[in-house]
Amino acid sequence: MKEFMSIGQITKPHGVRGEVKVFSLTDSLEEFRELEKVYIDGVERKITSCKLQSDRAILKIEGIGSMNEAEEYRNKYLKIHRSDAKQLEEDSYYVADLIDCKVFDTDGIELGRVYDVLETGSNDVYWVKGGKEEVLIPALKEIIVSINIEKSEIVIKPVKVWSE
Repeated sequence: MKEFMSIGQITKPHGVRGEVKVFSLTDSLEEFRELEKVYIDGVERKITSCKLQSDRAILKIEGIGSMNEAEEYRNKYLKIHRSDAKQLEEDSYYVADLIDCKVFDTDGIELGRVYDVLETGSNDVYWVKGGKEEVLIPALKEIIVSINIEKSEIVIKPVKVWSE
């Protein structure tokens, strides 16, 4: 399991006083209001203010005092320590933890690794790439047998069982 989790990406400076616009990698922008600190390139930074727009957070981060300084952080990821992450409900997982998990079926056949998690509205879909093959796996209890984040492994029912 990873020690740090990406929660957002700085997209550009906002204003002349060093604020930055942040694209959220979380389910809710509201989570940014609760942030006290983030890590950028492994360096702890205090959040001194947070404003929310419809699709972005605007943060004032300690140590970034001008538009030019903010520009240096463009495209950088904001990370939090796993211990500071919101606790999830049972059978819920952070996308960051699912990415790169090996996927096997119950017959022991390795299908590949989770490349991305697609949000479809009704359920998530795991995009799995393995060699030249790709498979889209609906994240449904009828298909997913087990997820072990510590081992980075997902076990599913064989594709032939649920894809027909």
